Amino acid sequence: MSRPRPEPVQVIKSRRDAALAALVEGVPYIGFLGLRFDRRGDELTAIMPFDDKLIGNPMLPAIHGGVTAAFLETAAIVELAWSLMWEEIEAAGGPAPEAVALPRLPKTIDFTVDFLRSGLPRDAYARARVNRSGRRYASVHVEAWQDNRAKLFAQATGHFLMPERA
Repeated sequence: MSRPRPEPVQVIKSRRDAALAALVEGVPYIGFLGLRFDRRGDELTAIMPFDDKLIGNPMLPAIHGGVTAAFLETAAIVELAWSLMWEEIEAAGGPAPEAVALPRLPKTIDFTVDFLRSGLPRDAYARARVNRSGRRYASVHVEAWQDNRAKLFAQATGHFLMPERA
C-alpha cells in the first residue's frame, strides 16, 4: 500500500500566504498603519515600516505611544486568529486559499503595555506568543524591537475573549 504523494511545497506556501493576506486585508487599521506580516512556517513577525505619521514627539523624535500599543495589540490579535486558521490550512490536501474561512477576531479583555524605551524613527518588529488559548479565553505576550532583537522598546501582555467556533 503506497502513501499518497505529498503536496508540492509551492501549493502549501501559496495556500498559507493567501490565507494570511486575506486575514490582514480584512482589518482596515492594519492598512492605515502600513503593517505587514512576515510568515515563516507557523511563526509570524509583524513589521511596522517607519512613516512620519507615526511620530508622536517630533522633538525626540519618537513613535507615538498609542501607535506602539496598537502595533502590539494588532500583532497579538493576528497571531491568535492565525493560530485558529492554522489547523484548517494545514489539513491534508487542505482547502483552496479562497475557501479558507476567516475566523471572527478575538476581542480584547485587557491589554497592558510596558514602554521600555522610546521607539526611534525606523522600522519596528513584533512577535506574539500565545501562552494559553482555550475555547473562551486566550493569553498572549508580545515583544517589539527595532534594530536589535535583544533590545526591546516595548512589550505587552493581553487577555482576549475567543470567538465561538463552528
